Order: sequence, then structure tokens, then C-alpha cells
Amino acid sequence: MRRKGLHHSILQLRKQSTDAHALPSPSTFPQWAHEPRSFFRFELIHQSSKSSARVGRIHTPHGIIDTPSYVPVATNAVLKGVEFRTLDANVDQDPTGAGAGAGAGVGGGGGGGNGGASTQNGQLVFSNTYHLMLHPGREVIRDAGGLHKFTGRMQPFITDSGGFQVFSLAYGSVQSERSQQSSSRTSESELKRGNTRNVDSKPYWKDTTKDPVQITEEGVTFTSYRDRSEMLLSPELTVDAQKDFGADIIIPLDELPPHHISRSVLEESVQRSHRWEARSLKRHLEDVKDQAMYAVIHGGLDVELRKQSVEYLTSLPFDGYAIGGSLGKERQELKELLAWMMPLFEKGHRKNKPRHLLGIADEESIRNAVTTGIDTLDSCYPTKLGRHGTLMTKHGFLRIKQGKHRRSFGEKIEEGCNCATCQNHDRAYLHHLFKGKEPLAVFLGTQHNLYYMQELMKEIRRDILNDKI
Repeated sequence: MRRKGLHHSILQLRKQSTDAHALPSPSTFPQWAHEPRSFFRFELIHQSSKSSARVGRIHTPHGIIDTPSYVPVATNAVLKGVEFRTLDANVDQDPTGAGAGAGAGVGGGGGGGNGGASTQNGQLVFSNTYHLMLHPGREVIRDAGGLHKFTGRMQPFITDSGGFQVFSLAYGSVQSERSQQSSSRTSESELKRGNTRNVDSKPYWKDTTKDPVQITEEGVTFTSYRDRSEMLLSPELTVDAQKDFGADIIIPLDELPPHHISRSVLEESVQRSHRWEARSLKRHLEDVKDQAMYAVIHGGLDVELRKQSVEYLTSLPFDGYAIGGSLGKERQELKELLAWMMPLFEKGHRKNKPRHLLGIADEESIRNAVTTGIDTLDSCYPTKLGRHGTLMTKHGFLRIKQGKHRRSFGEKIEEGCNCATCQNHDRAYLHHLFKGKEPLAVFLGTQHNLYYMQELMKEIRRDILNDKI
């Protein structure tokens, strides 16, 4: 009898462990959560006849985002070197050329019928939960009235969970040691690719006495780079923080393992991310606060795991989808991944929700991504280039610190560019500012690159409308 009782107890423990790691069924979410939102929606303007590229609008409480769109990264709720108005001044109020009533029969109308959302077009900006939690702290931003009032920018914000930054503490030291063997800086190939989620980065600190990140089912425990205090980032906590921030779009906590892991470890990571994201969604639905939440699709380059991630996460009442995890080491791998995965989002209700590609913003990858149906893409890549004197043009990078620009009097960064930098300064003066390490150089370089990216996306939207791509 005692042996039978022991056997029964072991079975019960195993069952409890299995139940604890079971994925929540879509039926466990409230029915109303599966219904369309009054404050957030994607409006399809035009579907290209040549590819899966599409022009649309994302309606949010703080403005309408024209898509496809590049999303600048304001990590600490600030664009490094420039004010938000430098970015927002170039937002076209009718960039599609389709008129205010365009798409009146699609998703409830053009500017109207958006549940009280502003009809003002806006540029989506990406800020980071991890850094904002450490400073100034979620309570400060909450008491200020949220990110919009805190920054004085009444345009759309998206915030991530902070997971990427936390996991970079675990894998960053290994990556930086490897990269430092060949170069103390980011490789030229990675800069050109613009993949800020895979770029090796120098860690904020190095502690060899223990693992900088400890992963459990509860969440991620890590050491703050500011004061070395131990912190827990759980699915519920990161949602609560983003509620305090008041961003229009929020991202649930997900695990971001390095690309060099076995399939079994990757599969375990994907399933854990699914459980964390489901918990995040349930917490979010307790008090929506007119915020949308995107799921993060995982699976690395594994076809089966990516398909599983799409199937499960799109069955839950998320408002949109972000493509995350390892996206490959080269542009070609990313292109192939999107080519076979993005058609999965054309099925049923999935095609009516926005799709965001995390951490990619080089021009070639953008052009490849939009043809597969990607709507928005974020990266700090263009602004980082601008701060360090690499200026973007239609003919490639212009490295303004090179000596050949010392006497380029009267020559703009690019002829025909209408950004304020090109309208007021020539290459010779910019060369002088960057070589002299003048703070104004950061502003002028970043201003130009942001303008270039906005003009690039306007051109892409026009080409889609004309079925050129």
C-alpha cells in the first residue's frame, strides 16, 4: 500500500508540474477580448498586386500611423541628440495621396470611426521599459501622467518589455569578448545590416561571481547596472510598468536566447515565451487602459517552431504581431525566414492586424520586409549612424569625417534633400563639426538621417500604391 501511495504521489507531482507548464487555451480568455478594439485598429488602404506589400493606417489614441513605417528608437524616452519635434515636423498629413476619405469602406473609414482616436497623423516611436524602470522609474513617469505628458510629445509610443536588454546582459559579455578579438567596434557588416537585436554589444558591467541573468518560470532575475541591486522582471511586472508609462502599444515579456543553441533548448525557450506572453496578456486585459498589446513570434530559424508560435499566439486576443527572436546572421537568412513565414499571417483574422519587425532597419532589409507584408520596423541604427558621422543618401553611406570633405564648400550631403541640415549647412562645415566633436554635429547628423528614413518610407508607400513593389 505504501508503495502504491508513493507511486500515486509521484504521478500527482508530475501532473502538477505539467499543468504548471501547460499553455493557456484561447477559451480561458474573456470573449470580449476577441472582439475588435474601439481605440486601436489597422486600416488597409491598398494591397499591392505585385507582392504582399500593403499600405495601411494604424489608428491609436494619439494619432494615426501610416504604414509601412520606420520606427525610431528613443530608448530613454528621448531621441539622442534631437528633440521629438525634429522628427514629428516631417510627418505628412496625407502621405498616401489618397485623400482624407481613402479606404472609407475598409475597417470603418478613413479618419473617422476610430473610437475617438486623433485624426492627426503621427510617427510611432519606440522606448525601452528596462531603462525607464531603472531611471527615472515607473512611479515618476506614472505621476507625470505617462510618457506623453512626461515628454511633451502627444504622438504614438510603443514600449517593449525590457526582456531584450536583460537577456543581452547574459549573452553580451560572451559576444563582446568574441567580437573584441577582431575589432573593438561593431563590425561593418553588422552596421550595414542594421540588426540591433543581434549586434554584439559591450556589457554595462562584468560580474564573474554569478550568472548575470537567472531564468525561472516566474521570470528573469538580473543585476541592475546602475547600483548592482537584484531585480526580478516578470510578465506581470513588465505589463504593470507599461501601464504606468501609458504607451499606445505594449510588448509582453519574452525570452531571447542566443542563436547558437540546440533545438531542444530553443523549443523550451519558445514554450516559456508563450507561457509568459499568455500571462502578460491576461494581466493586460485586467485593465486595458486603451492600450494595445502585440504578441512576439519566436522560433529562430526553425520552420516548425515558428509555425507553432504563429498558430498559438494568433489564437489569443492580441492586437498585433511582432516578429522577434533570432532573425538570422545575414540579410539572406532574414529574407528567407520572412518569405515562408509571413504568408501565415494572411489567414483569417491575422491579416487584419498590424505586423512589426523587431530591430531591423537597413534599407535592403526594409525593402525585402515590406514586400512580405511587414507594416512597421524599429531600430536605433539610422540615428546611431548619424551621431557618429555616417550619413544616409540614395547613393549609399557618406562618411562626413573623411578628409575629402574638408573643402566641400557649398555641397550638400545629398542634392535634392530638403532636410534642415542640408538646407543650411554644407559638407565642409559638417566635416568641421564632427572632427571637432562639437555637440551640434550629433544633432545635424541625426536630423538628416531621420529625414532620410521618413522620405524612404514615403517613397515605399507611394510605390506600393502604384503596384511597383
